[in-house]
Amino acid sequence: MHCPFCRHPDTRVVDSRSTEDGAAIRRRRTCSECGRRFTTQETVLLMVSKRSGVTEPFSRDKVVAGVRRACQGRPVGEDSLAQLGQLVEENIRGTGCAEIASHEVGLAILGPLRELDEVAYLRFASVYRGFETLADFEAEIEQLRGARTAVQQ
Repeated sequence: MHCPFCRHPDTRVVDSRSTEDGAAIRRRRTCSECGRRFTTQETVLLMVSKRSGVTEPFSRDKVVAGVRRACQGRPVGEDSLAQLGQLVEENIRGTGCAEIASHEVGLAILGPLRELDEVAYLRFASVYRGFETLADFEAEIEQLRGARTAVQQ
């Protein structure tokens, strides 16, 4: 690790701590050349492989942006969207895989979104699953009704 102040290539770790959610490590470092201290943060990269074959880093912001579009005009706050994004990321990291298919990211979004707002869920599912006919919507609505009835009993 190069010192950000003098660019000396030799720095020493003084202290290491896990962040509050455990997804990263904060390291306090000192430069052996200029003596200045600085902090670094290490995170494990989670990669998403897309259908086109391209691989890119997972982005919680992209998940939230996609869900935000589905929630447009719905009574869903930014805090709820942020919590959904965190939950999706935790579920994906919980699989233990370093690379995950974009299809799996979509599946990880559907469950929490269904709990958050059923209309937003239908919007997202219609695009994600590629609904083409009214029958596709009707079948999904029947599943939602069946799940709601099972919960109420």
